[in-house]
Amino acid sequence: MNYIFYRLTAIHHRLDEEIKRELRRHAPSWVRLLRLKKLRLAVKDRLHNLTPIRRLKPRRAPA
Repeated sequence: MNYIFYRLTAIHHRLDEEIKRELRRHAPSWVRLLRLKKLRLAVKDRLHNLTPIRRLKPRRAPA
């Protein structure tokens, strides 16, 4: 696992925890939640762009 992937995974996990903590508050800030969720989605997109795409080999028709 390369360093960038590891760091992005850690950031994503930390954002998840922040979102859960905000939701447990008596009066959660919806502005803060929206910002955290947008950041988490941006990190997820970067993680997705780092992962190699597995291409399926086309199946041959049975002879």
